[in-house]
Formats: sequence, structure tokens, C-alpha cells
Amino acid sequence: MKEYKTVEFESQDEFIEKKSRFIGYVKPVKTQDEASEFINSIKSKHWDASHNVSAYVLRDNNIQRSSDDGEPSGTAGVPVLDVLLKENLVDVCVVVTRYFGGVLLGAGGLIRAYSHASKLAVASGNIITMAPCKVLKTEVEYSFYERLNILLNDFSANIESSDFSDVVTVKFSIKADFVDILSAKLTELSNGKYSLEEIGEKFDKV
Repeated sequence: MKEYKTVEFESQDEFIEKKSRFIGYVKPVKTQDEASEFINSIKSKHWDASHNVSAYVLRDNNIQRSSDDGEPSGTAGVPVLDVLLKENLVDVCVVVTRYFGGVLLGAGGLIRAYSHASKLAVASGNIITMAPCKVLKTEVEYSFYERLNILLNDFSANIESSDFSDVVTVKFSIKADFVDILSAKLTELSNGKYSLEEIGEKFDKV
């Protein structure tokens, strides 16, 4: 399975364009149900807004959906979706809420505004790359713990837990491609004293 780009967390950002307020919301989602739930939650929150435009892309079956929510066809949902597609993002849902300010923006103005709101939302959600990772653990003595931390940091490992008892047991995930190199480096640094144990695999941030 290949690596992919998504957003790390739910977030929002906004701006004003000719007195209209545009609020961009973003959330990582895995299913159509999760996307619909997020869209409906924003609609409930902003029930008094002029429009709640939405778009999402899912990795599973490459599903892509968008809604203009009453704006002229092609001026709202599609520009929001285009931002996700151009960034190669998946498992992401964006909702752009608009409070009309009394000044018409025209088709071109709407496209630019909704596109900008989508970009702001996506940026605020922090774009990350997810890749196939191995979940590993190792046990080291306290005297080696700091060197292990430096080594794992060099390989951009995601430390999941550190258990301090008689020895330090560190559980972490790392990009699958890096496991052999990390293992060899650990053996070298510890003169063969420490090794890695593979305990699982998953997609994780790299």
C-alpha cells in the first residue's frame, strides 16, 4: 500500500471578502458517514449562514463529492474540491461557511473566495504524509536511553510509549523502508547489545 497525504487534525480559518465572511473548516475523515456527520455538524452550528459548501475525498474507492449548497453551480463546491485534488489529499472533508455581506461577488469572485477558504482550512489542519510503518519496541538500559532517543529522532520515528522500570522499554513506529537501516545502526551503536522487536504494522505520520 502506498503512502498518501491528508490533514493531521480538525481545524478552521476564515477571512472577509467584500463584507462576506468565509469560514473554512477541515477534518480528517475515513468514511462517507464521517464526512456527512462533519458536514451536518457545521450546518447545525451555522444554521443561520447563507451557505455551507462542502467537499471531501476518500482514499477508499477514491470517492469524491462536493456540494454548492445553493451557490451558483460550479462556483463553490467544485473549487473547494479542486484544492483537495491539487494537493493530492485524501480522507479529508472541508466545509466552507459563508455569511453574505450584501455585495455580489460574481462567478469568478465566488470561485476565488471558496478556493481561498479551502486552502486556508487545509493549511490550518496541517498537511501530513502517511506511510506504511512498522511498530517496533526495544529495551535499553537507562545509560543508553538518551542515545536511543537521538537515534529515533534521526529516523523520524513516532514514539508511542516509554516504560521506565528496571530497563527502559520504548515502543515506536517508523517508516517500513527504514527498519533495516535503523536496526543496523542500533546494533552498531550498542556493540550488539540491543536489538529491535517487530510487534505490528500500520499507517502512520512520517
